[in-house]
Amino acid sequence: MGLNKLSVRRVCVLLLLVAVVTWTWYFMKSEAPSRASAASMAERTVGYFLKTGALKERSAADIRWAHAANSKRRISEALRDSTHMIEADVLLRGREPKEPIMAHPPDNDSDITLQDWLKMVVNSDKGIKLDFKSQEAVVESMALLDKVRDQLKGPVWINADILPGPGGTNAPLDAQAFLQAVAMKAEGDVLSLGWTTGWSPNKNNPGYSWEMVQQMEAVCKDLTQPVTFPVRAALLPQSFAQFQWLLQQSDRYTLTIWTGKSDVLNVEDLLPYRQNFSKSRIYYDLLESQISKFKSLPGYTVSKLEQS
Repeated sequence: MGLNKLSVRRVCVLLLLVAVVTWTWYFMKSEAPSRASAASMAERTVGYFLKTGALKERSAADIRWAHAANSKRRISEALRDSTHMIEADVLLRGREPKEPIMAHPPDNDSDITLQDWLKMVVNSDKGIKLDFKSQEAVVESMALLDKVRDQLKGPVWINADILPGPGGTNAPLDAQAFLQAVAMKAEGDVLSLGWTTGWSPNKNNPGYSWEMVQQMEAVCKDLTQPVTFPVRAALLPQSFAQFQWLLQQSDRYTLTIWTGKSDVLNVEDLLPYRQNFSKSRIYYDLLESQISKFKSLPGYTVSKLEQS
């Protein structure tokens, strides 16, 4: 017996409802992993040190840094001390043979090449941060890093100043050229992308402008890696709204707050960042005396967010 018109209509409506429910379920299922993945990517470094037992809670403020490990002595000390992340500067040697070395301008030579430096850090439980000071060193350095990547246990951060920032006088690396050289070879790394900055005690120091953070977002929005933005602590009090907006643009984004040795920093000015962002998304690369004072502030443990 054939179906009448009413029955056909009911069947069509039922099939349409099934199709809508099925499509909605599939869409939510396919989208959920990407959102979770983005969040976990932002916390990848904190998660690693939690897993190894080097951290007791999911707080990026507890990660400690070894700076300027640009010599055999300094890298040897950093591998033995209690820090979590080892930072070193990479540039091209100023004489023959022209090869990537560990040095910070104005130095243009060193007692250790990047190749030998990497040999020392492989199989260490520590993370590394390579801070590129010249575009010329990037391609060869990434090739050297690629050769030992399987032996590196800890997080790998790739850092460069790629945009002009407040008070900056040094020329930034070319953003497009830098990202073309590292993005395809640093799929599992953290990209640390910053602005050139300056600070002077004798003048009014501007913060990060809306144009600066919007330009950075335009550069980073199509990247797939977690991105941390190194930001100068002394310039942050007048930049809160800008960085609040920037971190809202992607769960992949974090901040790394650093300070210059001669900067005058009132650590109380950093409390809004601690209190208004997830504590796994703000790193504090400060002097030991500054981070100790910061953690002793009454407002340090106060958060307007539910922390994980």
